[in-house]
Amino acid sequence: MSSSLFTTPIVKLQGVSSKKAEELHALGISSVGGLIEHYPFRYEDYRIRELSEVKDGEKITVQGTIAAMPSLQRYGGKSRLICRITVDGMLLTAVWFNRAFLQEQLTPGRDIIVSGKWEQRRRHITVADSEFPDRGASKSGTLQPVYSIGGTITQAYIRKAIDKALTQFGALIPEILPAEIVSKHGLIPRREAIMRIHRPENSHEGQEARRRMVYEELFLFQLKLQAYRATHHKQQVGIVHPVNNDDIRGFVGTLPFSLTDSQKQVINEILHDMKQPFMMNRLLQGDVGAGKTVVAAVALFATVKAGHQGALMVPTEILAEQHARSLGKMFEPLGITVGLLTGSMTDRKRRDILASLQMGLLDILVGTHALIQEDVYFRSLGLVVTDEQHRFGVNQRSILRRKGMSPDVLTMTATPIPRTLAITVFGDMDVSTLRERPRGRLPIRTFWVKHEMMDRVLGFIRKEAEAGRQTFFICPLIEESEKLDVQNAIDLHMQLHQSLPELSVGLLHGRMSAAEKEQTMGAFAAGATNVLVSTTVIEVGVDVPNATLMIIMDADRFGLSQLHQLRGRVGRGAHQSYCILIADPKSENGQERMKAMTDTDDGFEISRRDLELRGPGEFFGTKQSGMPEFRLANLLNDFAVLEQAREDAAELTATESFWSAQSYQPLRDYLQREAGEQSEPLD
Repeated sequence: MSSSLFTTPIVKLQGVSSKKAEELHALGISSVGGLIEHYPFRYEDYRIRELSEVKDGEKITVQGTIAAMPSLQRYGGKSRLICRITVDGMLLTAVWFNRAFLQEQLTPGRDIIVSGKWEQRRRHITVADSEFPDRGASKSGTLQPVYSIGGTITQAYIRKAIDKALTQFGALIPEILPAEIVSKHGLIPRREAIMRIHRPENSHEGQEARRRMVYEELFLFQLKLQAYRATHHKQQVGIVHPVNNDDIRGFVGTLPFSLTDSQKQVINEILHDMKQPFMMNRLLQGDVGAGKTVVAAVALFATVKAGHQGALMVPTEILAEQHARSLGKMFEPLGITVGLLTGSMTDRKRRDILASLQMGLLDILVGTHALIQEDVYFRSLGLVVTDEQHRFGVNQRSILRRKGMSPDVLTMTATPIPRTLAITVFGDMDVSTLRERPRGRLPIRTFWVKHEMMDRVLGFIRKEAEAGRQTFFICPLIEESEKLDVQNAIDLHMQLHQSLPELSVGLLHGRMSAAEKEQTMGAFAAGATNVLVSTTVIEVGVDVPNATLMIIMDADRFGLSQLHQLRGRVGRGAHQSYCILIADPKSENGQERMKAMTDTDDGFEISRRDLELRGPGEFFGTKQSGMPEFRLANLLNDFAVLEQAREDAAELTATESFWSAQSYQPLRDYLQREAGEQSEPLD
């Protein structure tokens, strides 16, 4: 889109008052270009069809003749207008609700066009729209675009405004894609596509227009990522880690388990990057329990052996404490020191940790977002590992990275998506994927039950306890809420004390002090507590191999990926584990989540279904990951286009001509505008 269209205020458009301009601003439309790129999300079909073509319950538009005087019924301040019309020799009943003013216009013998829901058995149309050909039909025979609206902005108003914008400024819409790409994919010209997407003559035109604009949207998104890679990634001088393979093999040999083939492959990919003179920027994704922490430990070991320090940033204090303990057990026998930094530490402990870090006496620092505070200084930061990357904003991750001289970056997530989609979405990162479970782990058996089956659930808890196993019991709230009728942890803790007097029941939630949390988790990890009632504070990373039962109350209140994360807290030992979802979901979406959880325990499949249910923007966390909300594209349905756009963008940005030839100036201008908006120079 021409930059002049985006600098032309919306009030310059005929018919847009300052008040309407404010309401359009609330929809994210501040310029003429923004209005033209406010695309419809669907179309209302007003094309006249034969009755024989229409199925029962479908929307239909027909043209007929009024056969008799209408009748008007009034009830409780509402009205129903009934009229008989003939269509193709068939007598139909048309019904309007709350349209009493039409009664005088429905005169016998007058032609009429009606659109609405068709009931075949009764030969009945519930009319949504109607018009008279003798007045000059405006909708019939067309596909009418339907836009996102709000306030006093109606569909009729925004259709008219966009129509005026296209008439007044349409000639200024430039082509932005290179001619060779337009030709390669058989795309229609940009101006024509934008005109057609707002004013399609038929379904084929609308599809061709959408195909062109979806490709462009995904191509421009990928172009930003690939241009960033070309100008920053492998040209940005990083730390060379002279990794000694014998040292790595020696460290792996000290572990009390064997690595999976998938872990070995991923470690090789990471160590290969760490040996290079450019900064590593790699995403490590894997299902819950796939062994990402061990992979991160190998990378941290490599940076320390090369004379540098490592940082591991995690989202919660419980997880930070757990990682610090597990890494300490691995590294301290080897003379490698591990420290912990969290927001709840005493001032004295914090000062000691920061002094050791700055002097280089501390090799690895594990912590929460406390790691990115201003007074945290590393002597020589060589590797930054971020666990559960979606929990941290883009800025938080970059602050930690800037605490060193271009350290290598390893980002981990247990919310896996198909590798090809990950490569495409996280285009500025290399992607490693763990698919295997550690050897000997059994699939977790998952059941969905209603609240009235609680007695049976309690019996299952007793049975597991008698076998020496432990139970997690998760609630959506800490305490009772007036607004939400769901189970809370404090009440459930008291109820379980009464229902299971022979068992020890612990309580864990986010309002407890760090010492209380550590004591509670320590007792559970040591087996002193049979049942742990908790909120989602234990969602990520908590590892208690003896826990075999995960029970989630009001499970329909949780997202699908979150449910899978919670389920992943069990099944970490050699014994069969179970997940019980207690829910009475009223929404179809809630029922779909329960079904997905009982159908599979494959995190990649769970993520695919979550993406379908929630949509890409919410799934990726637009604010957190920088993932845009696409106007037209859908990451699931348009995945093949996304991959093609990625290939085209990567190929183009790798050529010298892209950065200098006049034919690519519109794309370079676009990149410069985007870089300016994000306050980040292109090169």
